[in-house]
Formats: sequence, structure tokens, C-alpha cells
Amino acid sequence: MSCDLHCHTKLSDGSVGIEELIALAKRRGLKTIAITDHDTFAGAVRGVNIGRRQGIEVLPGAELSAVDPATGRKVHVLCYNCAAPARLEGLCHRTLENRKKVATERLRRVLRYYPLPPEMVVRCATGSAAVYIPHIMHALVDAGYADGLFGEVHERLFGSKGVANVPEELPDVREVIDLIHSAEGLAVLAHPFVFQSTDLMEQLVKEGRLDGIEAVHPKQNESQQAQLTDFAKEHRLLVTGGSDFHGMYSRKVRAVGSTTVPDELAEELLKYKRVEV
Repeated sequence: MSCDLHCHTKLSDGSVGIEELIALAKRRGLKTIAITDHDTFAGAVRGVNIGRRQGIEVLPGAELSAVDPATGRKVHVLCYNCAAPARLEGLCHRTLENRKKVATERLRRVLRYYPLPPEMVVRCATGSAAVYIPHIMHALVDAGYADGLFGEVHERLFGSKGVANVPEELPDVREVIDLIHSAEGLAVLAHPFVFQSTDLMEQLVKEGRLDGIEAVHPKQNESQQAQLTDFAKEHRLLVTGGSDFHGMYSRKVRAVGSTTVPDELAEELLKYKRVEV
């Protein structure tokens, strides 16, 4: 059997609820999944309990947003096995409050071009801790202003030069990792090649900050996955991976369990004990 250690739900920018996610995982024949919503542990306990009833092991986690101050690039850190998630509430609250301000400004700019009732966006974001770009695009599709979540309208609004492209203020990646460890969690650098953060990865490993690396990811090719796996093993770090499932909010078709790791990697994650250096 196999495991998908990177899944999102409606609590952040996924399109399915926790119950649906677990049902999909069961149908897929998965043994273990991890719920890693952006900057929130809101579904952690619920997911574990529902999974137990359905015969699926659900690992509670989160994908925490950060920035590399040296390059200004966004960084994502996956947090697993967190014994005291309450210690991360302040960090998550700060990030989500900033995200809400950014969403308000994004929507204000969108409304300059499309006469969209804001309530439609709110409806699409129901259950989420914040309003994300997919929620705005979903509302635009519903209103008939776009023919899909991605494409010309998305690029015009949210591309690198998009008219509604508003940058987020994010915490320093080292602060985020230190807070994860203070909460007795494990810090895994998410998809290093996706955010061009392999140099940062090497630096963080030298500093003794990382517990693992997400080597297996649909946006990392086989060569990159092998390179990251070898690097992790060389430095005695965890190797994780998953589909980065977002449901219909994915740019490409990506089902739960479409990218997985073997059972033994999930077992290593559960047994891993951090060693301070």
C-alpha cells in the first residue's frame, strides 16, 4: 500500500471537505494520508477521528508559508507530528490575517474589471480560513466571466504582471522552523525545486534546522526527486512526498494518491525523533 502525505481541503485552498478527502483516499486504497492545509491546524483532530472510523490513518499537519529573506522567494514548510500545535496559533493567525488583507485588496482590484458581487466569492470560500485566488476565480467562472480557473483571465489578474497580483507579507523561514520545533513538530521543506529553494535547503541543513525534505512531488521530475532523495539520505533526513491535492483547484489533473510514497516512509515519519545539533 502507499501513502499521500500532502493533501489540502476546504479549510484552505482545496475544493473538497475532510470527509470527502478521506473517502477518496479509501476508494483509492491508500493506507495513510496527511492533511496539510495552509497555515491552519483547524481540521487536525477531526481528520484523525474521521480517518480512524474509515480505517485510514490520517496524520495531522500543516503547510506553513514563509519567505527566504536572502532571495525574497516564497518557501513552504510542512509541519508533521506536532505535539503542541497551540504554540503555532500566533504564527498562523498573523499569516492568515495578512492573507485576508491581501484578499481584500485583490478583490478590490478584480472588481474594477468585473462587476462581481463579493458575496459570490465569500460563498466559494465558505469553510476556508481565508480567501484564496482559486475562490475568486471560481466565482468569476460561476458569473460567466471566465471559462476556467486557469487561463487568460487568471493570467491577466494573478500572473506575474497581473493587475490583481498583490504580494503577501510572510514570516522568515527560520522563524517558522524554530516555532515548529518549539511546538515539538517536524519541519520538512516542501517541494524545493518548485520554489527554487535548493540553495536554501542546503543552508538550512548546514544549520541543522531541517528534519526532512519533500522529494516526491508532481511538479518535481524523476531526476529532481532522485537528487532530493539522495541528499536527504546523505544527511539522514526524512524523505516525504505526496500529490499536493487541491481537488478542482489544481492547475492540472491531480487526484488523491496520484503521487505517493511507500508505507515505510510514513512509518519513519511517525517514529522520527529530532536530534538537536
